[in-house]
Amino acid sequence: MNKISWRSASILVFILVTAFFLAPMVIPNLPEWWGSKKIKLGLDLRGGMQILLDVDTSKLNAEQGKDAVDNAIEVIRNRIDQFGVAEPSIQKIGENRIMVQLPGVKDFDRARSLIGKTAMLEFKFVAEKTDADKVISALDSYLQSNLSRYPKLAEYYKPAAPAKTDPAKPDSVVSTDTGKIFSNFIRSGSTGATIGYEDADLLTAMMKDTTFTNNIPTGFTIVLGQENREDAKADREIYIIHENAELTGEALDYAKVMIGSANSGDPSTANKPYISFKLNKEGARSFESLTGNNINRRLAILLDDIVYAAPVIKDRIPRGEGQISGNFTLDEVRDLVIVLKTGNLKAPVTEERTIIVGASLGSDSIKSGAMAGLIGLMAIFLFMLILYKGSGVIADIALLLNAGFIGAMLAAFGASLTLPGIAGAILSVGMAVDANVLIYERIKEELANGKTPRNAVDTGFQRASITIWDSQLTTLIAAVVLYNIGSGPVRGFAVTLTIGIIGSMFTAIVVCRAMFESFVLTGKKKSISI
Repeated sequence: MNKISWRSASILVFILVTAFFLAPMVIPNLPEWWGSKKIKLGLDLRGGMQILLDVDTSKLNAEQGKDAVDNAIEVIRNRIDQFGVAEPSIQKIGENRIMVQLPGVKDFDRARSLIGKTAMLEFKFVAEKTDADKVISALDSYLQSNLSRYPKLAEYYKPAAPAKTDPAKPDSVVSTDTGKIFSNFIRSGSTGATIGYEDADLLTAMMKDTTFTNNIPTGFTIVLGQENREDAKADREIYIIHENAELTGEALDYAKVMIGSANSGDPSTANKPYISFKLNKEGARSFESLTGNNINRRLAILLDDIVYAAPVIKDRIPRGEGQISGNFTLDEVRDLVIVLKTGNLKAPVTEERTIIVGASLGSDSIKSGAMAGLIGLMAIFLFMLILYKGSGVIADIALLLNAGFIGAMLAAFGASLTLPGIAGAILSVGMAVDANVLIYERIKEELANGKTPRNAVDTGFQRASITIWDSQLTTLIAAVVLYNIGSGPVRGFAVTLTIGIIGSMFTAIVVCRAMFESFVLTGKKKSISI
C-alpha cells in the first residue's frame, strides 16, 4: 500500500463498489438485476412474525434426529418460498429448534398453519359393511364395560333389555339386547355413518386414546370426513377404513390448483377450487392395478387423516391422474398444494413461541433508529471539526464513506437490517472515529517534538496503525463469534459491526492517509490544521 498507484486503485474500487450498491436506494427505474439490490429490513423494522419451532425427535436416534431437523428446515424453507414471503429467515437453534422469521407477512394464522402442516396424502380402502359392523360391535362391547372412562357417552347408553326365554324351554335364551353405545353415538347417513358436529371433538380425543384404539379390530381404524363449511352444525361423515395405505404421497409427481368449470356437471368442483394431481410412473402403475383389481370398492383419499373423498371405483384408472375436491377455499387449496409439492416432515413440529410485530411498531423503530444514527453522526462530525479543525474534515469524509460502505455491503450480500444492526453500525462509526483520534493524537505529539508535518504524519500513521490493527482485530474476532453462536438480532448486530470494522480500518488507514498526502502535505508547509 506504500505505492500511490495501488492505494489510489484500491480507494477507487472502494468508492465505486459503494456507489454501485447504494445507487438503487436513490435512483429509481434501474434495471431489475441492479434495482433489486436494496437494503432488506428485518422483522423488527418491517413488522411480521417470528415463530420458534420444536422438532420432536424423541422417538428417533441421534442421526435420524439430526436428519429430521435438517429435513424440517428444508421443507419449511420451500413452503415459505412458495407462500411468497420475501426475505424470510430460517435458522437452526440448538439441537432441535428452528427459528422462523417472516418479515412483512400479514396473514399470521395461514402462515402458522402452513409451516407445521403435514399434509400426508394416503389412499385407503373403506371397510366393507360386514367388517364395519364387526368394528362397531367390538366397540359397543368395550364401551359397555368401560363407560366410566368416557362419561360423556353416558347419554348414548341404553341398558340391555331383559332376556326373553321360550316358555316351552325355560332354560334357553331366545334373544338378548346387548346395550349399544357406539352404535348410538354414530348416525346413519346417505353414504355411510355420520356423527353430530358437537361430538366430533370427542371422537377425535377417543382416537388418540390407545386404550380405545386397541379395542378396534386389527387392520381397521376410524377417521372423520371434512367439515362442512357451508353449515357449521352439519353432521360429519365418519369412515371405518383399512389401516394400511395402498398408496401414499411419496408416489406423487405433481399437484396443482384448479378451478372447476360451471358446466362441468360435477357439483363438487363446479366453480370451486380443487386439487388436481398426478402420480409418478411407478405410482401410476400401482394405481392402475389397484383400481383394476377392486372394481365397486370405495377408495378413500385422505389428507392428514381426514377423508376428503371416498369414491366408488367404477373402472380401471390409467395414467395415475385424479383430483381432491371438497369445501375448500382458494387459499386452502393453494396451501395444500404447496405442502404436497414440498414433501412431508419426518418428525412432528410444534409451535413453542410466536411473536407478532406490527408494521406500525416497525415504522417507529426505523424512525427512532434513523434519528439516533443522524444525531450520532452529527455529534461526531462537530466533535472532530472542533477538536481537529481541518484534519477533522478529512475524518468526517472518511466517516461518510464508512457509513455508505456499511449500507452498500448490506445490500450487496442481501443481509437484513435490524434495530440491533443499526446499533452495530453506529458503534462501528464510533470506533472509526477512535482510529482517527489515535492517529491525530500521535501526529500532534510528533509535531510537538519538532518534526516536520510530513514526518509527523508518516510517523503518526505508522505508529498508530499498529494499535488500530490490534484493537479492531480483537473486536472483529468478537463479532465473528457473536455471528456464529448468536441468532436473530444478535447476528444482525454482528453483521453490521463486522462490515463497519472492515470499512473503518480501510478509511482510517488508507483513505485518510491518501487525503493527507493529496491535500494537506502539498508544497513545503510548515504547519497543518490539526
